Amino acid sequence: MRWFLLAMTALALAGPAAAQTKDAPAEPLTLTLRGDEAPETVRKLVDALSAGGRRVEVRVGGVPAEAPVPAEPAGKAAKAPKPPPAPSLAETTDTQAEALVDYFVSGLDYGRAAIPSVRFLPGDWLRSWSLNRNASPTTRLFVSLALALGIALLFRFATARWFAARMRPRAEYFTARLIASGFGLLQDLLTIALGLVVARLAGSYWLPSDDLAAHALRGITNGTAVGAAYIATGRFLLAPGEPERRLMPLPRAERHFRLLCVYAVIVPIFIVAALLAQRVSGGPEPVAGLVTLSGFVLAAYKVWWFVDARYDLTALVLSGSAEPSHGRRLLAQAMPWIYVAIAVVLWMIGRAAAMMPNGGRWTEAAELTQIIVVLAPILSVGVNSLLTCRQARRAAIAKPTPLAQALGHAVRAAAGGVMWAGGFYLVARIWVGLLFGMSSGQFGQVSRQFASIAVLAFVGWVVMVFLRGFFDAYAPRPRSTGPVDEDVMPEDNTPSRLATVMPVLRGVVLTAVIGLTILVLLSRLGVDIGPLLAGFGILGLAISFGSQALVRDIVSGFFFMLEDAFRVGEYVDTGRLKGTVEKISLRSMQLRHQSGQIHTVPFGQVQSLTNASRDWATVKFNVRLDHSADIEKARKTIKKVGLALLEDPEFGPHFIAQLKMQGVADITDAAIVIRLKFTSKPTQASMLQREALKRVYRGLLEAEVPFASTAVTVREGGGKGAAGAAAITAVPPPSPLAPAAE
Repeated sequence: MRWFLLAMTALALAGPAAAQTKDAPAEPLTLTLRGDEAPETVRKLVDALSAGGRRVEVRVGGVPAEAPVPAEPAGKAAKAPKPPPAPSLAETTDTQAEALVDYFVSGLDYGRAAIPSVRFLPGDWLRSWSLNRNASPTTRLFVSLALALGIALLFRFATARWFAARMRPRAEYFTARLIASGFGLLQDLLTIALGLVVARLAGSYWLPSDDLAAHALRGITNGTAVGAAYIATGRFLLAPGEPERRLMPLPRAERHFRLLCVYAVIVPIFIVAALLAQRVSGGPEPVAGLVTLSGFVLAAYKVWWFVDARYDLTALVLSGSAEPSHGRRLLAQAMPWIYVAIAVVLWMIGRAAAMMPNGGRWTEAAELTQIIVVLAPILSVGVNSLLTCRQARRAAIAKPTPLAQALGHAVRAAAGGVMWAGGFYLVARIWVGLLFGMSSGQFGQVSRQFASIAVLAFVGWVVMVFLRGFFDAYAPRPRSTGPVDEDVMPEDNTPSRLATVMPVLRGVVLTAVIGLTILVLLSRLGVDIGPLLAGFGILGLAISFGSQALVRDIVSGFFFMLEDAFRVGEYVDTGRLKGTVEKISLRSMQLRHQSGQIHTVPFGQVQSLTNASRDWATVKFNVRLDHSADIEKARKTIKKVGLALLEDPEFGPHFIAQLKMQGVADITDAAIVIRLKFTSKPTQASMLQREALKRVYRGLLEAEVPFASTAVTVREGGGKGAAGAAAITAVPPPSPLAPAAE
């Protein structure tokens, strides 16, 4: 659950909407004229509709008119004027932006000027409270609240053991934690619902009259339910005190839960205060001042919270990937400031809505947007996490095929994308009508035009995710690029032929899919792609003729891979350079030499290639024995060493043919040269040869088979010469493993 941070921050964005003040003008009446009406007729219509101070908006042919259209002169046929052209989208946007700025400035000035009048609200409250028709309203109000709270706490205490047993995760995977946290959320919601029902029943029984006390009870219970819902959501996501079932691993989760609890207490207080102030205030100024103060306090608190949590939000976004991309890093750094900007914009909309003729619609749009901001990330990340957990559990039972892995990536991407696309569509549906004055029919036409483009882009993105997952599943595991330890048995993990070709196909196929998707989208947007295709064809021919070496490299590499001449991880010799194949591209390959150098070899420069890592390898080496050595005893000793190597659990599985002595390869003046050989897997040949030499040397020493000596025997007749020769021959021969004297 790396992206559940959006749920908490969206909850923080959800504050009380700016209540409309009482002096906000009502919705205007629109009078649409054809343009040929007489001025007297228009005047009478306007006077009749504007009775009672109602605002009337006159439109001629659907366009607002500054003044009635004058009548045509007598004797001339009345002719309907030609309606002016509709304003462009840019003009409408600029006009709407200017109007929003004006409304915001007006609302801010009006609210600031109304703040001093807040001091009259206590007196208005006492005066209105004295007019309650219910008997003993204060006592009955507190008794109703205490009864609702007591029954809710009693229910929670009675069911605590049952829910506690089910709130312990049975495993560490996400589904188990989600189920455990879900039981905790269920307990919280049942407690809130029970408290609301009891408060409503008590109010209908003890406060039957619809007076201020009854409204206060309903406002307090509803506000308390809103704050409790915030806390329940925080417990569901952050699980304070129980990190084993935490769904959102937010750094400093305990601190952020406490901040959320403070916010959950402040919001209901401001909501109830604003609603009750509207009922008791003798004028709009005290309510406007209270709303201005509460909105500023909430906006400042949210901005401070986001700034304080900037490092936590960044770390949480980065933790969603083991190797974050540059785009994810940029998003992680920008995420806290995006939330700060959203909080400021919502506060500005609240101030502007208080002065708008249709401020109620703007307030509703802001509230619906906040709900979408909460639900979209929860649904998207929740579905993604459920699918990920399900696939992980299946992978624990049986290793999935590359096709299954790719389908899993595509399904998760499609599910999350559908949730986000639905959220964006709803947000656009809400705000397009307000910002551009677009009706439902017009929005339907525009949405149908862009729907095909959005669907094509979405399908192309899902196909890209599928192909990347498929190619990555077949791609060979990255090999260590550090020095190789010769005393460690190398792994026999040469990838298949398909896995070797996949990295090359990956780049070609993904590039083709991206290019095809872009061309299709341009075609749907009305762009003529014929000249683009012709231009790309000419450019391809120019590159082909101008870069013959590049074409030769690509064609040669294609046939090398078609003939399966080498694979990643194999040791090859190109005649001039040799090493282990580490990477293959469309035009070249990279070889890692034993000394660590990387050789990049274009395929067009490879005339012949020797592969030393395919199928099997026969290793032959010589041992020099003394002329007095028993050859038969040496053969039997070497055979025993070969049998011991076959029975060794570490080295035996890598032999194909047993170590044995082929016979006498040469007889020189100083030694008898015998040849040994064995056949093994090619990747382990060097290690097996070193182990065979070590055991053969030890075995021949134990069998008293002498090795050849480099001692020089000098024969000279009698005297001191004979004594010197005897002293020389008495020097023991050096060990074959002893270092040479400098």
